[in-house]
Amino acid sequence: MAAPADRSLAASTLVAAPDGTFQGKLDTTGTVRQFLGVRYAQPVTLNLRWKPPQPVTPSAVTQDATQFGNHCPQAFTPFGNASLTEDCLFLNVYTPNKGGDRESDRDDGRPVMVWIHGGALAVGESNEFDATKLVARGVVVVTINYRLGALGFLAHPALTGESPDHISGNYGFEDQQAALKWVRRNIGAFGGNPEKVTVFGESAGGLSTFVNLVSPTAKGLFHRAIVESGGYMLTQPTLAQAEAAGTKFANAVGCHQPNPADVLTCLRALTVSTVLGVSSFGPAPNVDGKVLTQSIAAALGSGDFNRVPLINGSNHDEWNLFVALDLDLTGHPATAATYPAVIAATLAIPPGSPAVAAVQAQYPGGSFPSYDQAVGALGTDAIFACTARFADELASEFVPTFAYEFNDENAPQNFLPAVSFRYGAAHAAEIQYIFPFASPSGLGLNLPQTPLNGNQQQLSDKMVGYWTEFAESGNPNGNDSPHWPRFHRERQVMQSLVPPTPATETNFATTHSCAFWDQLTGRTLPPGNDHDHTADND
Repeated sequence: MAAPADRSLAASTLVAAPDGTFQGKLDTTGTVRQFLGVRYAQPVTLNLRWKPPQPVTPSAVTQDATQFGNHCPQAFTPFGNASLTEDCLFLNVYTPNKGGDRESDRDDGRPVMVWIHGGALAVGESNEFDATKLVARGVVVVTINYRLGALGFLAHPALTGESPDHISGNYGFEDQQAALKWVRRNIGAFGGNPEKVTVFGESAGGLSTFVNLVSPTAKGLFHRAIVESGGYMLTQPTLAQAEAAGTKFANAVGCHQPNPADVLTCLRALTVSTVLGVSSFGPAPNVDGKVLTQSIAAALGSGDFNRVPLINGSNHDEWNLFVALDLDLTGHPATAATYPAVIAATLAIPPGSPAVAAVQAQYPGGSFPSYDQAVGALGTDAIFACTARFADELASEFVPTFAYEFNDENAPQNFLPAVSFRYGAAHAAEIQYIFPFASPSGLGLNLPQTPLNGNQQQLSDKMVGYWTEFAESGNPNGNDSPHWPRFHRERQVMQSLVPPTPATETNFATTHSCAFWDQLTGRTLPPGNDHDHTADND
């Protein structure tokens, strides 16, 4: 009797798509079909290093999609496994197992959610995220790899000079858009609806979501966007500025020849280890005139972006993760003596500047339980909370915008060891409420996991309900979750994601001192559109 069962399994996990036929597998529960390690672009090796991703020729041979592909080069960190392999442009598809030939009980296919992992555009991988909970709500989930660090984001005059578009540096975003094009071509064969695609991501994945939201070259590739803690860089450097940083990188690795062709030969001959060894390089988007024609804030403020419904939010204690990582765990917690210097370093402003004194007056270290916690508060407010709110204020003039704050002060910390203060709702703490980081099937980093308690599981259920309902309709409301009002510039209601039951909050700007940060940074809003919101689902 084993043979019929095996044939049934093969049939349920064999998919013929425009880009080829893929043999996947069932997960350990038998409820999710997994198609892993699907190549969406050619290997970015040798002469394709630092070039746009090139399409794959469909194969006539059935492709094994039962194992993860390589992930992109990076050093080992708590946020990603080490890799030296540039052949890394793979994605994974997770779709409900309905059995037989019927891919879906919906004529038009299921909503599709494409996850872009975080990691400062330098680390991370697609295999860390168990999509079972999302798939159980009837969506198809795709997780992707994209080039990281200097290999994904190095701009240089020689690279710009060889480009037909006269651009360089945004290769990782071009990878993401190549993956979205693969989804558009193929996802129908996996039971997904190519006209109902949600891009979502956290941290650098959230920033990437914003980049795609405003990128002309991503137009039509997705229909909703969810940004988790991705509003920390709303203004991007110019191509010239990125090229200057790239020139410093090239000089650091000995590629400073006068002839541009020789520079390129030198750069492409570098070992991956050498590229990863330049710790001073900070990957970032740049306004290259094609992938990005203007900064994120400028595009959101003018309405010149891909106008799709948006969920955008931040966590109540974002910066605590970085205080632990950069101060406590290095043996240098902030003190009264070092507090001004730590403020300057946190905000990347000159030590001794009037801004440092202003911040110190707004966040007097002695009024917090510790100076570390003062740094956590000001870093959260300056870098994440108030920039996310500013993005909400801009975008909500043009598209339905739903703002949130993740507020579980007891969220498990599964990346870093305990430190002298409670992490609270720190950066990345909300991911485990959408995706478990590891599973019995071996997904992920195999980090020690603190299970969610009963109240946290209830919050997780509500958040998954919001995310998947939004993927279906462009509105998170439904699934028996508490009503989530739209955000408006003049009526700033957010959803507080607090266990066990989310509730609205209206004091976000006050709690995070956003008026102070707006004034300090010179952040101003363009004139509003004077919309009549009476018809909104508020």
